[in-house]
Amino acid sequence: MSLFRGFLSVGAWTLASRVVGFARDVMIAAYLGTGPVAQAYTVAFTLPNMFRRFFAEGAFNTAFVPMFARRLEAGDNPRGFAEEAFSGLFAVVLAVSLLAHLAMPWLVLGMAAGFAGDSRFDLAVAYGRICFPYILFISLTALLGGLLNAGGRFMAAAAAPVLMNVVLIAAMLLAQARGWDMGLTMAWSTPVSGIAQLAAVWWAARRMGFALRLRRPRLSPDMRRLLAVAGPAVLAGGVVQVNLLVGRQVGSFFDRAIPWLTNADRLYQLPLGVVGIAIGIVLLPDISRRLERGDTEGGRHAFNRATEFALFLTLPAAVALVVAAHPLISVLFRRGAFAESDVGPTALALAIYGAGLPAFVLQKVLQPLYFARGDTRSPFRFALWSMLVNAGVALGLAPVIGFSAAALGTSVAGWTMALQLWRGARAFGAAAAPDARLRRRLPRLLAASAVMGLVTWGGLQVLGPAFYQPGLRYLALLGLVVAGGLAYLAPALALGGVRLSDLRAELGRRG
Repeated sequence: MSLFRGFLSVGAWTLASRVVGFARDVMIAAYLGTGPVAQAYTVAFTLPNMFRRFFAEGAFNTAFVPMFARRLEAGDNPRGFAEEAFSGLFAVVLAVSLLAHLAMPWLVLGMAAGFAGDSRFDLAVAYGRICFPYILFISLTALLGGLLNAGGRFMAAAAAPVLMNVVLIAAMLLAQARGWDMGLTMAWSTPVSGIAQLAAVWWAARRMGFALRLRRPRLSPDMRRLLAVAGPAVLAGGVVQVNLLVGRQVGSFFDRAIPWLTNADRLYQLPLGVVGIAIGIVLLPDISRRLERGDTEGGRHAFNRATEFALFLTLPAAVALVVAAHPLISVLFRRGAFAESDVGPTALALAIYGAGLPAFVLQKVLQPLYFARGDTRSPFRFALWSMLVNAGVALGLAPVIGFSAAALGTSVAGWTMALQLWRGARAFGAAAAPDARLRRRLPRLLAASAVMGLVTWGGLQVLGPAFYQPGLRYLALLGLVVAGGLAYLAPALALGGVRLSDLRAELGRRG
């Protein structure tokens, strides 16, 4: 499969997952609003996902995928290596899950100290103990997904998150129909969704010839090398999670701020997931295989086309989130228990996150340059600096601008991290240098995005009242999206920011 086809395959399934996930979030907002149960469940659900990124996708896999991809390329016992990693990860995450069950009150305080002394705290502890086993299933799912991606099989791993959202949606519908406690139902459905995802990717790995079995964990030379590379990545993952904790802590001290930040986060995560995560998933094993073959020029081409593809989709998305934040939140979320008074604060957070979206996506493009070379220490150093920036902005400005300081800290830290990664990548020479095509097209894409922003702003002035009328608001938003999309594509094509012939060539390219 070509690199570009890989982007499209993963991106399409990620888009499906994010759309279904967005429907899930809309239902949560409608059923629970922004009250104590919603806030408690948000914190409880975030805990296993935070540790998942720490142990699996954000750290362990950054070391596992390049090493497994090189072994797969060379035929150097990839199955044995994968089973050792699978068993070791299982043992570590199982121990963490047991400890977390006992330490749940302290974990909740560590994430939302503002809950202390009211009903949200007890609810979050109870929900957290139910939700946390999800980390065991989803961490193993992430490792198997990395194995599949390294083998060029992207579909199953990209499609698995759809199952999670389908399970949660089905649970909410059942709870509503049968009168079950909504918070408890959602909590119990979380580990069930993890089991469903693990089953799906294990079956796909079995079809690939990697039906992994659990072994007795041991610290073999291969595992020592894996841990030596993964160690700094785990620490960097810890820094990233500290950034998330800072945002949650700031939000917990402002009434209803956690759901505002969470709903805004979910919306900007849609383009981030479709573009940034898809590129990161496909690019890391691709560059690792090219390095194994000594294909420096091919690695440079892959990096530049990934950057071009990312910016082509991300720049207009960022402009749209900033310019049209209020109607987006109003049309998509305002219903049921999510009141009009929740729209403005959520839109403010969305606009701030939108300004950081290109930085978050560029991180996904730049990090594989380091990870494919086994360099996890440099991203760790960069993450430390971004953590300090995030804490300084979020905690320093919270008394002045309120809960939105959490979103501002995240975006500023995102740009700090992206700039450090870009500067550090210059040490890789031509392999990480922008080629003539990228340098020529970037300003044209920026110009096309500016035109789209102006057209979108004009559309808001014309359609303004329609966004708040029940019978018209969906049509008004659809019209705005179509007009904005055309206002971007037309100048992008006219100025040469993108060419249809290049798109056809990339789709026809073989891996």
